[in-house]
Amino acid sequence: MTERQLDGGDVRSFGRPDVPVSLVPNAVAILRKRYLLKDEHGRPAESPEELLWRVALHVALAERVHGADDARVRETSSRFYRMMAALDFLPNSPTLMNAGRRLGQYFACFVLPVADSIIDEKDEGIFDTLRSAAFIHKTGGGTGFDFSRIRPEATRVESTHGRASGPISFMRVFNAATDAIHQGGFRRGANMGILRVDHPDILDFIRAKSDPRELRNFNLSIAVTDEFLRSLRGNLKHFVVDPHTGRKTPLRDKVRDAEGNVSGVDDREWTARDVFDLAVQRAWESGEPGLFFVDRANRHNPTPAAGEISATNPCGEQALLPWEACNLGSINLAHFVEPAGTLGTATSPESRIRWKALAETAALAVRFLDDVIDVNSYPKPQIEEVVKANRKIGLGVMGWADMLFRLGVPYESEQALSLGRLVMRFVRDEGWKASQDLARERGPFPRWAGSAWTQNHAYFAAGAPMRNAMVTTVAPTGTISILAGCSAGIEPLYSLAFVRQILNGEKLPEVHPYFQEIAEREKFASPALTGRLAREGSCRGISEIPARWRDIFACAHDVSPEGHLRMQSAFQEFTDNAVSKTVNFRAEATPEDVRRVFELAIEHGVKGVTVYRDRSRKTQPMALRNPGPPAAPSPAGPLPDVVGRLVSVGLSHGATAEEIARAMAPSTAASEACPECGRPLRREEGCTKCACGYSRC
Repeated sequence: MTERQLDGGDVRSFGRPDVPVSLVPNAVAILRKRYLLKDEHGRPAESPEELLWRVALHVALAERVHGADDARVRETSSRFYRMMAALDFLPNSPTLMNAGRRLGQYFACFVLPVADSIIDEKDEGIFDTLRSAAFIHKTGGGTGFDFSRIRPEATRVESTHGRASGPISFMRVFNAATDAIHQGGFRRGANMGILRVDHPDILDFIRAKSDPRELRNFNLSIAVTDEFLRSLRGNLKHFVVDPHTGRKTPLRDKVRDAEGNVSGVDDREWTARDVFDLAVQRAWESGEPGLFFVDRANRHNPTPAAGEISATNPCGEQALLPWEACNLGSINLAHFVEPAGTLGTATSPESRIRWKALAETAALAVRFLDDVIDVNSYPKPQIEEVVKANRKIGLGVMGWADMLFRLGVPYESEQALSLGRLVMRFVRDEGWKASQDLARERGPFPRWAGSAWTQNHAYFAAGAPMRNAMVTTVAPTGTISILAGCSAGIEPLYSLAFVRQILNGEKLPEVHPYFQEIAEREKFASPALTGRLAREGSCRGISEIPARWRDIFACAHDVSPEGHLRMQSAFQEFTDNAVSKTVNFRAEATPEDVRRVFELAIEHGVKGVTVYRDRSRKTQPMALRNPGPPAAPSPAGPLPDVVGRLVSVGLSHGATAEEIARAMAPSTAASEACPECGRPLRREEGCTKCACGYSRC
């Protein structure tokens, strides 16, 4: 819905509130490069304040759909602006980029169905979906796919008397298409590829990224079923099901000839434990695949009558129905802490949290996100239909590590876990209250009747109609947390300091501001300390820092893998959808360490788990030092085998043979350096990203 489609009044006459935005230099640089409107010469044509006013105003226009007059729209847009200008809440990047602009696509997360056909009448064929994904990537969204309906490699295709190429081959096509499209000119598209653990090609899927050049635009997760977990506990034989025929057989590995073609199957029958061991080994080696507990997600599906959940968005925090999408936004928890000493000396951490202000922000954020649903321009009519039937939103948090710093609570402590549960339950409950208020004002989501909310569900039990089928999620906040000047999501800080390269080439160490404040107050700040922090990131081994502060200022690798998982679990207890989190391991971690985290994830009720071991890939994506400019790419390797049917379809769609060859050639970038600034990439929140704001998600 654009401004011209809304009747009544001239919103251009509304005055922007006289509230400036205070941004750190890195945030200003990111806004100038990625978010601000540009003139014909590519120069910024709006200020940060004008950007946030553009967003606030165009989202508030949705109020007219529900009968608001100009005065109400003006009031609501002013409230939205003040909330964002204070950096108390920010929506996901597509909203900031596209609000009030031609594309008009505000959503971050989409799940698209993939049928076992090239094209079909439901618009769910493989190349139908590829076309839909291309448009979504162009407008700044990320996409998730379940490839489990595609028949296994080498099975017979009756219509052509040929052999099926299998889901992995089509994933390569999606990956190549993503390479060719930059999201709205701002960032590269991101995908989640999911395959059920009972698909006959599951072993190939688990091994898919053994070659680091493969599927670089995909995160991969195995859809783990309850049946598989039962077999795992009993060390039973693992059975797979051909999605085309329904035939159930013991899992056997493929035998390939010298050219890589399937020539038969191995005699050995795999157990569930064998499959789990392979997944553990590959995750230890490369960080992928992750696990997505698909049956667990469906037990928390608020609208089961509308279909089953089979996939997630790229970072795993949005388990969605086919054709469903979600818009996200996060509250900056760092802004809701009273300074130490203002309430007296004998205060508990929870007494220093500004609960009333947090409740008000949560309520306004829910209204903002619900309004986005009505002003968004949808890329497909099927998406609009499903989204408006369920009206899911994703209200989350960022700045959790900063909040713990300010409260003086170590990240890996029972107190931190208790606080996490307390804070997320409060955000959820206040979000639910706001959704109920909107339901009284505007009506509940259309699929309310018969939903889990009306069925005495163990979780969805608000007691009154809801405007939104789901309200909360904990999403990656890679770029918006940089804009807000806070830590990402619920992750511990990656490093207490980093080196910024300024315009004249000089390198300037920057230290976390609250750590610097404490260091100066406690008299242990020094240039030497700043330099050491910039080199090492963590303060744990620095004896001149008092032990109390070494414990409190924990960084990602100071937290045990179990500590990461337990924090994810604490927030998951009170999150409607899921929690994006990466369990970070030190380089010396063993496969058994990864196994234990996967087992803890099974035990603790999270909906998914992602791990990353430092230096587990040939090129290091998580180093602290600035490596300088990225290395030049090496010459492309040999073109992989391409199924003739895919080439034919590509040619029929107007592509040249040279274009197909270029698209299918593997990426051979020599390093995991950021393609924009040359710094090493890092892995957190289920995503690969950089301190400069670049993100693959």
